[in-house]
Amino acid sequence: MRKTVVITGAGRGSGRRLVELYLDAGDQVVAGVRDPAAVRELQHGSGDGDLEVCALDVRDGGAVQRLADALGGRRVDLLINNAGVMGGDRQSLDDMDYDAWRDALEVNTLAPFRVTTALLPNLAQAPQPKIITLTSQMGSLSRNSPGAFAYRSSKAAANKVMQVLALELKARGMIVCPMHPGWVRTDMGGPNATISVEDSARGLVEVIERLGMAESGRFWTWDGAEHPW
Repeated sequence: MRKTVVITGAGRGSGRRLVELYLDAGDQVVAGVRDPAAVRELQHGSGDGDLEVCALDVRDGGAVQRLADALGGRRVDLLINNAGVMGGDRQSLDDMDYDAWRDALEVNTLAPFRVTTALLPNLAQAPQPKIITLTSQMGSLSRNSPGAFAYRSSKAAANKVMQVLALELKARGMIVCPMHPGWVRTDMGGPNATISVEDSARGLVEVIERLGMAESGRFWTWDGAEHPW
C-alpha cells in the first residue's frame, strides 16, 4: 500500500535522503523544511512518489499548526521527527551557551511532541500508524561520556517523551519509537563519523518497516539492534 510519510528537517543530510528513499518507493512524502527550495528539485526525481514541501520551523507552534492544516483530513502512515540541532559549540563546565541549550530542548525535545500531537488525527486514520523520532545514543543514561550537556540532555529527554507517548498511544494502535541513526557523516556528525548518510537512511527505512506493536516504546538503532535506555 502506498504510504503517506511526513518527515521534518528534510532539507539536508539524513532527512533529505529519507525523503528520496520514500519517493523512490512510490510513497507520498510531505517534507517539512525551513527552506523549501532545498528539496523542491526532488519532485523531478526518478521515483514514482509524490513530494509535497511545507515550510516548517519546528520551534514555531504556528508553523506546526499550518502543517496540520495543509494535511487537512488526509491519512498519515508514518511520521519521522528528524529535525534536530547540536545545541551550540559551547557546552562545557567552563563555557555554556544557555540560549543554545534552550534551543536544543525546543527543537530536539518539545518539537517532536508538538508535531506528533498536531498530527494525531491524521495518524489515527492509518491502519498501522508509526511515529519515529531520531534521537541519539548520546542521550542514553546507560552511557557514561563527558561533554555535550545540551545535546545529551535534550536527546535523553526526547527518549523519555517517546517512551511515555508509546504507552499513552498504545490503546490507539500507534507504534512509537525513538531511534539512534548512528554517528553519521552529516554537517552535524562531521567528517570523522563512522556511518554514511546512505547506510544510515537505508537501515532506518528497513527497521521502520519491520516495527510492530511489540517493538513500540523501545529504543532502536539504525541497524535493528535494541539500545539500552
